[in-house]
Amino acid sequence: MADVVIIGAGVTGIQAALDLAGHGIDVHLIEREPSIGGHMAQLDKTFPTNDCSMCILSPKMMDVSRNPYIHIHTCSEVTAVEGEAGHFTVTVKKNPRYIDEEKCNGCGDCILICPVEVYNRFDAGIGVRKAIYKPHSQAVPDIVIKDPEHCIECGLCYDICDREAILKEDTGKEYTIEASSIIITTGYRVFDAGNKDQFSYLLFPDVITSLEFERMMNASGPTGGQIQRLSDGKTPESVVFVQCVGSRDVSIGRPYCSCVCCMYAIKNALLLREKYPDMDITILYMDIRAYGKGYEEYYERAINAGIRFIRGMPAEVIDGNGSLAIRVENTETGEMELLMPGLVILSVGMEPAFDSEKIAEMCEIPLEGTGFFRSADEKVDTVATVKPGIYVAGTAISPKDIPDCVAQAGAAAMRAFIDSEREG
Repeated sequence: MADVVIIGAGVTGIQAALDLAGHGIDVHLIEREPSIGGHMAQLDKTFPTNDCSMCILSPKMMDVSRNPYIHIHTCSEVTAVEGEAGHFTVTVKKNPRYIDEEKCNGCGDCILICPVEVYNRFDAGIGVRKAIYKPHSQAVPDIVIKDPEHCIECGLCYDICDREAILKEDTGKEYTIEASSIIITTGYRVFDAGNKDQFSYLLFPDVITSLEFERMMNASGPTGGQIQRLSDGKTPESVVFVQCVGSRDVSIGRPYCSCVCCMYAIKNALLLREKYPDMDITILYMDIRAYGKGYEEYYERAINAGIRFIRGMPAEVIDGNGSLAIRVENTETGEMELLMPGLVILSVGMEPAFDSEKIAEMCEIPLEGTGFFRSADEKVDTVATVKPGIYVAGTAISPKDIPDCVAQAGAAAMRAFIDSEREG
């Protein structure tokens, strides 16, 4: 049976690959990052069950790495797509890792000895990594990558690696894959909170994004699971979540709801209440959208836990003489309220992946006005595109939660399986 190419190896791409491999289809999983896993690998817990995110994802990542039908292409990107359903030729560019992938065993000795520290993008910029590093401890493949932009060529890593796996020079390479179908699971990027000046994200260190908060809450994150003000390292006495930052905002071209922000703010508030019982926790919102199974009960649980919900959006976040100050109109009471939180968390929305336009052009499929991929039919054919043999799933189509991403992954995988069987 013919191969299938999956572009993007977050939870959606991983699930689609596993479903296809379970039917004996050879799958090529293309991922531009050094590890598969996507944004889900950055999360601490998942709503509404508060299960550990990596406890769900890591076994799937390991299943992918061990499956003989799945071929992982990390540090790679698709540069061209030619052909038609059943006979696609996909050109892949593999970017240099500066590591011999056959020799590296992921021991981490080179990481320990490296003297260079830079901001860690996996930790949303609040942690540090070395110039030679693994994205996180459960990375797949379990090998390091060298960052040539920050490496000072001190030579310590070359000396300590007895397997001689670290390369002084490396070049990218291009190759082609023949496939019967293509599944696009490129996911999303997080809205840049710096684009909303009124929230002072770039002005005050104690205004952080929800992703930065996730990395703080994670026991393997930069603070070891402790919530700290970045200004002084102290635990705040009060926290305010601001909803719909980069969502439902026509003024910045983001008119859509990002679907997950209400629930992940409630999740994070509940986790805070569990860890810090005396903390004052407030959520400022437009509307609470708890639409999924168990979500309304999760919301009620937060109310019963003493988390305060104020229906109203702040005009700005300003300096409050040692804390932050937020003035907000409670639209349910009509009263103005002044909040003085020690930490403000901006619940940022989802945006299309930055390479969506490029991939859409290569595949000759349209995007929505919002920049997400357009389905053939939003009601009855959500994973198909206007081009036969090319499918799309997960947050590449629109913002959605993990269960919906996994469900769409299965749907896209089965459509690709039918194409593969047809081609024999």
